[in-house]
Amino acid sequence: MPKNEPFDPELVRELAKLVTETDLTEIEVEKGDLRIRVVRRIEPVHVQVAAPAPALATSAPVAAAAPVAGPGTAGDRTKAGAGHPGAVPSPMVGTAYRRPSPDAKAFVDIGSTVAAGEKLLLIEAMKTFNEIVAPRAGTVTAIFFEDGQPVEFGEPLLVIE
Repeated sequence: MPKNEPFDPELVRELAKLVTETDLTEIEVEKGDLRIRVVRRIEPVHVQVAAPAPALATSAPVAAAAPVAGPGTAGDRTKAGAGHPGAVPSPMVGTAYRRPSPDAKAFVDIGSTVAAGEKLLLIEAMKTFNEIVAPRAGTVTAIFFEDGQPVEFGEPLLVIE
C-alpha cells in the first residue's frame, strides 16, 4: 500500500460487499494503526407517493368497479392501469401487502374513501416495510395487485378517483 494513501480502497469495497452479502449491520477490521469500520444503517422508511407523471395519463380510464387483479405478469398489471390519471404507481421494487399482518383487515378495498396521506399498503424491500400513502383524497376504484405479490418500480398499484 503506498505511503500517501491512509487505507486500501479495495479493502473498504470488499468489507462493504461482505456486509451486504451477509446481512450484517457493521464490520470492523484493525491492522496496526489502521482501523476500518463499515456500518450499514437500516431504518424504517416512510414513502409518500407523488402524483403520477403526466406521461402516464395516455390511455383509457379503468372501469369503476375493476376487480383486484389476479395472478398475471407485471406487464399485464402495468397495462391495466398505467394510463389512468388517478393511478398510484409503486415507488420501488418489492413485495406489496394490502394488510399489516395476515390476520388483519386490508388497509383499503375497492370503494374505500381515503384522505391524502392515509396509509394504502406496505411494500417490503430489503427486509424493510415501507408505508405507501395516498397522494390525494378520493375513492379507491381499482386495485391491481394481490396481497404478497411482487411489484416493480412505476407499476400501477391502485386507482384513487
